[in-house]
Amino acid sequence: MTIVDVRILVEGASDVEVVSKALQGLALGSEYNITISAIIPTTNLEIAKSAAAGADLLIIATDADRVGRELAERMFRELGELVGQVERMKIPMGHDLEHIDVELVRKELKNTLVRAGLKSLQVLPEYVALRNQLFDLKGKYEMLSQENEELKRNYQELEQKYGELLEEYSQILEENNRLKESLKKRANVFRLAEIWKELFGETTPPEEEFIAEAVEKLNLGGKIIVGQGYIYSEDEDLIVELLRIVHLSLSIAQAQKEEPQVEEKTPEEIEEPETRFEDF
Repeated sequence: MTIVDVRILVEGASDVEVVSKALQGLALGSEYNITISAIIPTTNLEIAKSAAAGADLLIIATDADRVGRELAERMFRELGELVGQVERMKIPMGHDLEHIDVELVRKELKNTLVRAGLKSLQVLPEYVALRNQLFDLKGKYEMLSQENEELKRNYQELEQKYGELLEEYSQILEENNRLKESLKKRANVFRLAEIWKELFGETTPPEEEFIAEAVEKLNLGGKIIVGQGYIYSEDEDLIVELLRIVHLSLSIAQAQKEEPQVEEKTPEEIEEPETRFEDF
């Protein structure tokens, strides 16, 4: 169990003796789990701030007169934010150690501690609610932290794949540029659309895949290269011949599509000649 740090602020050295005498008859550690860590004899605000800062409970013990009340109120306002809780304790007037009723001071001290405890109970529901919120937030934080780690791993994997794809793209682009430069340097390189229009008067040539298939079927691989909108061969006549064959094939295929088809009749639909007895 946590020990409660209690500090007592008094007006002077004589008050220290009175409070110390009263504390001797209290078993604060066993009964209240309290330790009195300091009795501070000062009316100086700055000294009080330095000495009281961080205490769980600060008891301001002053005389039960107007001066003591004003001092306690001023200290209460200034020190409230530096400690967990502040309580005031009144010391009887004329508190000469030889004549003061120590039992009365002890009773006032116990009442002050009980009063502080009861006030703490008032904020207990709020504390429990805040603690539950803290646990909820902690759980959400841990969940978000796990998601964040997973996202980091996914990001690193995607970044690695992106780097690999970028490198592959650079290689393909470089190879493509080399191919273009190589094609530009050769004499018999034609734009497919231009030579098709020149030969057949049509603005749109067939798909390159179709021409490439014709190259393969005619065993012209290596002699004619088709790609990137260009066609190349060391023999220009071979290009012209290939394109004419392709054009002829397309024309025949188109004509077959447009030719009306004769519907074939099934044997049941064929009419048998009518048989008449007069024919015999």
